[in-house]
Amino acid sequence: MKTQNQLGRSASSYLCPSVPNPWLLLLLLLLFTGCDRQGTPTTSSSTQPAATGPVAKVKLQLNWVPEPQFGGFYEAQRTGAYARHGLDVDVVAGGAGTPTVQMIGAGTVPFGVVSADEVVVARSRGNDVVALFAVYQTCPQGIMTHGARGLKGIEDVFKQPGTLAMQSGLPYAAFLVKKFGTAPGLRIVPSPGGSIAAFLADPNFSQQCFITSEPVLAKQQGADPVTFLVADAGYNPYTTVLATSGSYLNGNRDVVNRMVMAVREGWVAYTNDPVAGNQLMQGLNRTMDDRTFAESAAAQKPLIVGDREPRVPVGSMTKERWQALVQQLSDLKVIEKAPQAEACFVAPAP
Repeated sequence: MKTQNQLGRSASSYLCPSVPNPWLLLLLLLLFTGCDRQGTPTTSSSTQPAATGPVAKVKLQLNWVPEPQFGGFYEAQRTGAYARHGLDVDVVAGGAGTPTVQMIGAGTVPFGVVSADEVVVARSRGNDVVALFAVYQTCPQGIMTHGARGLKGIEDVFKQPGTLAMQSGLPYAAFLVKKFGTAPGLRIVPSPGGSIAAFLADPNFSQQCFITSEPVLAKQQGADPVTFLVADAGYNPYTTVLATSGSYLNGNRDVVNRMVMAVREGWVAYTNDPVAGNQLMQGLNRTMDDRTFAESAAAQKPLIVGDREPRVPVGSMTKERWQALVQQLSDLKVIEKAPQAEACFVAPAP
């Protein structure tokens, strides 16, 4: 919308310079009513809600505690992005074993954070879960080992003797074992659940990790961690995915679109400057200090932004990526009935 000064200049060519015309004056008055006294538009300000009508109160269930992997969701709350889109969002922290994908499918919560492979598995079992927005374009799951071992890639972890701690029931673990096999001297043990105590104590110990978490902590403790992304081995599901149920999507499409737009605003703001968002999350998670928040946010940014084309919105997903994931899970026998890739997600709102 043009400002008052712009409107005055554009209208001047229609005015007679010497004879005032009352009808034209009335027209100008009507044109100016869309602007406030300072000449700024009264309906397009970025500080006003993008949506009108009743505010939609919804819950967003996370699958872990407040950490940088959820920074954009909290940033949308801090900056008022949810409110600008007519939403009152209750962001609920999760923890170990929080069944977000089941909660979404059962209708316990309208929105939750899951991983793409969870969506595929859920849909293969008749649980109507739909992905809306993918934070990580490159999966942050990795294997952390000691730099002193001189390993050059994730394959070397499986070809050398030692101890590898990872949750064997997860699809990525099955993928790695199938692709690389295991050396006779390699002992696979359960995941330590985020603890790095065994890693620090044993120079031949490797463990599953998020590159935004355990390696950051290990470096702070004086260790020399080297991390190999599972994505580099060929298994790269979207991670930290905003999802809803098909029934909620069909009955509340406007709310869903507004939620995606608000979340995108939050993630753009957080990746540009995470400081204030980190302070908000640290108030909710006292187990992580400000240094760790900052280092984790910096480590994850390339996985979120990556080499995305400028015109491609943050959080976007493609059918090709979903098709590849469905095929991998089928090949691994993780799912018996493969869902249609296009049914697993919807494109982000423009």
